[in-house]
Amino acid sequence: MRIILHIWRQKHKDAPGRMERYEVADVNPHMSFLEMLDVLNERLIERGEEPVAFDHDCREGICGMCGFVINGAAHGPLRGTTVCQLHMRHFKDGDELYLEPWRARAFPVIRDLIVDRSAFDRIIAAGGYISVPTGSAPDGNAIPVPKEIAERAMDAAACIGCGACVAACPNASAMLFTAAKISHLGLLPQGQPERAERALAMVAQMQAEGFGACTNIGECEAVCPKSIKLENIARMFRDFVKASWTRRPAAPAAGGAG
Repeated sequence: MRIILHIWRQKHKDAPGRMERYEVADVNPHMSFLEMLDVLNERLIERGEEPVAFDHDCREGICGMCGFVINGAAHGPLRGTTVCQLHMRHFKDGDELYLEPWRARAFPVIRDLIVDRSAFDRIIAAGGYISVPTGSAPDGNAIPVPKEIAERAMDAAACIGCGACVAACPNASAMLFTAAKISHLGLLPQGQPERAERALAMVAQMQAEGFGACTNIGECEAVCPKSIKLENIARMFRDFVKASWTRRPAAPAAGGAG
């Protein structure tokens, strides 16, 4: 196969970017998309040119490191698939593909197809955890959890934090990511003591990072490689509204000096 690539090249976040055209010949249909980019980079290095920078780690759809836009779709044309799991057999000989980084103010470009997603880390640090006493881990069966609740929690916990939801959303919203992280802890008994504070803190951090609001378009769910459901956003809103009322600051004392 011969694939024509138009790739966004940008040296750093303050440098101007541009699309550059490359041809990759003899592409094996069994290659993953990232393996095809590896081949391109090997040939660029052989010619003394700068290789294309892109994020990756596990290449098994687990870590959430890889991710960019292919022909306008985050992670490419297949649903429920990360870029590293996308194979070249899903494309045709002579296809032209346009590769761009995630586009969001909260995800500044580091280089080429790599963006800074540390905003997600700060949202997690704001409350995406359960405080427990130090010591040995408690027995996993010590607290009974209904099967339906456990399955919902596990479905939300499947989020790998890749950022595709932000890239696909017209508002660059991080609602699906934040909601998944709030849901998977808030559904479980162990997450109840900090449920209200978690919702308030993580939503506040999400807003502080400059992500947009949710307008229920649903593009986030459509491109999510782990098929995180929009119902998690509704659950997050319920937790946030309830916490906003129950955790309101005390009213100032009435009256003054007599």
